[in-house]
Amino acid sequence: MSSRARLGFVWLALSAITLVSYWLGTQYDHGFAKTDSIAFLGVLGIAAIKARVIFRQFMDVRHAPLRLKLLTDAWLVATVAALVVAYFV
Repeated sequence: MSSRARLGFVWLALSAITLVSYWLGTQYDHGFAKTDSIAFLGVLGIAAIKARVIFRQFMDVRHAPLRLKLLTDAWLVATVAALVVAYFV
């Protein structure tokens, strides 16, 4: 697969994931905190997946040294963890 075709496919996949994330964020019931938390975690998980795909595909981290790959993954995990703690505390 050519680089242009791969990026087009990734872009389409990210667009579809964005629509799923939007749908998930609007489908929870406002009456139950548990459902709100599940929606939050789902949307945050989808955002984390999208961020990792963007790092690897559009920022060319896939060709970077292993240390940079690990650093971007660690940053993403730390950011998601901080958001989860901030939401539940």
